[in-house]
Amino acid sequence: MTSAAQPSRAPVQIAITTGEPAGVGPELTAQAMAGAAAHWPGAQFTVLGDGDLLAARAEAVGIDWAALCGAGNGRVRVQHQPLGVPSLPGKLDAANGLYVLGLLDSAIDGAMTGQFDAIVTAPLQKSTINDAGVPFTGHTEYLAERTHTPHVVMMLAGTGSRPLRVALATTHLPLKDVSAALTIEGIVETLRIVDHDLRHHFGLPAPRILVTGLNPHAGENGYLGREEIDVIGPALKRANELGIDAPGPYPADTLFQPRYLTEADCVLAMYHDQGLPVLKYATFGEGINVTLGLPIIRTSVDHGTALDLAGTGRADAGSMIAAIDTAVSMARHRRVA
Repeated sequence: MTSAAQPSRAPVQIAITTGEPAGVGPELTAQAMAGAAAHWPGAQFTVLGDGDLLAARAEAVGIDWAALCGAGNGRVRVQHQPLGVPSLPGKLDAANGLYVLGLLDSAIDGAMTGQFDAIVTAPLQKSTINDAGVPFTGHTEYLAERTHTPHVVMMLAGTGSRPLRVALATTHLPLKDVSAALTIEGIVETLRIVDHDLRHHFGLPAPRILVTGLNPHAGENGYLGREEIDVIGPALKRANELGIDAPGPYPADTLFQPRYLTEADCVLAMYHDQGLPVLKYATFGEGINVTLGLPIIRTSVDHGTALDLAGTGRADAGSMIAAIDTAVSMARHRRVA
């Protein structure tokens, strides 16, 4: 996903939330920022988190955090927000749930007011926030609520040599609820958002979006379910009438082949575990998560908090670097769109 847009003279401003303090987010952020000057010469970064925590986790992976963020650097600065309680790698504490949510709130507020051109989120632990007394489903849903956006789309993408993109018609739902959540209007709006954002944030002039069915064999002409006939098919007809190139519905078990994907810019899957296992198998370590349809730009890693790796120095920063790279590219595209 290489940017073809020319950046403006002013550097893009990227906020990074460091996520669950007991997880790998703080150290992955430090590793990514150590290469900021080489990777993103036209960007400046604000890292949101507890300054002492960030310094300690950076030191654990051999990075001089004080030198990286010191006066006169100008490229990386820390927006200090104190932990609720001290945090140890791999040890969750509900007393830090509100801290994690506060990082996200600060980044969202800054992006909404124009302080930041994009935000990149390190992984958080949903259970910690829920244990702190705040109902929390996930980043995607929370971003939609905080920005008053009625319809957002989760899209995961491989980067670098593997640019596969998979968007979702539904997100974090129990499987038994997926069919009822699929509507003609909802699928059309999802396709409209994907088409719009691929054009304006990724520089694709005519996106082609392949759409899966819900049922095995895409319903087998109604013998294995009617969602393709009653909902998905009519939605695709309406989307095509709006000028959106979205053929389908295709059987999901055969769609993810090079002969189909070569000419596609994105696949729209009907539910979380229909599309994402394929993408993560193909792109893990280079993959990212992008929330489409928001009034702000948000990207993230495609993995969780990896509590077992936190503080060991073995966590791979590849996905974090790819998420930052995409955020910078999207911000530049938005400036020239």
